[in-house]
Amino acid sequence: MLEAAGWGLLAGSALLVGALVGYLVRVPRGVVAAVMGFGSGVLMSAVAFELVGEAHELGGLLPTAVGSALGALVYTGANVLLARRGARHRKRSGGQQPSESEQAGSGTAIAVGALLDGIPESVVIGTSLLAGGGVSAVTVAAVFISNVPEGLSSAAGMRRAGRSRRYVFGLWTGIALVSGLASMLGYGLLAGVSPVWLAGITAFAGGAILSMVADTMIPEAFDDAHLLVGLVTVAGFLTAFALSHA
Repeated sequence: MLEAAGWGLLAGSALLVGALVGYLVRVPRGVVAAVMGFGSGVLMSAVAFELVGEAHELGGLLPTAVGSALGALVYTGANVLLARRGARHRKRSGGQQPSESEQAGSGTAIAVGALLDGIPESVVIGTSLLAGGGVSAVTVAAVFISNVPEGLSSAAGMRRAGRSRRYVFGLWTGIALVSGLASMLGYGLLAGVSPVWLAGITAFAGGAILSMVADTMIPEAFDDAHLLVGLVTVAGFLTAFALSHA
């Protein structure tokens, strides 16, 4: 369990690294968008080859399809509720994020939204240890690589919305710690479950992550990268694919 927590914390710490860069350095929005597109491709590859593929091997098509659909449904439902409270653009680097004076409670909604985005990724890091062959290096690498642009873009948007350094770095430090805890719980609570249930849970996380990419990451990537977003997304996809076959 401690090993799972360590890997989850490592992957989650990339959010804090990205936030430091995004808040302290004025990175051009086009660069932020391109990096976000790259991270989107990395996560899509991890979902396709590491999560959904693994779920299908464990339990077959039905639990994989049901788990993926439920993951997307639950994530989307929670995201709709958070969007109404000011967290719709939590990963945007421009002026889309509302300040607390513009929408009271938006800071809390953004914090909860960040948790919603990060927990599925961390849980699957923990479950990857259940096979007994060590953690999935590809999953950890994919989450780490994608977390850097997530933290960068979101922190840049928070700075534009007038949020304090204490809020921004406190939030991402907390999310990194929760990532370690979620990974530990993913290992501890799911040890011994049947392959069919594990397949469904893995696919559930995959569906939630894919929904998150489509709803929060790709819009930011397209907003400024435009016609280049396809190229950088495919580059990220192929990078993660190469890691999975290294």
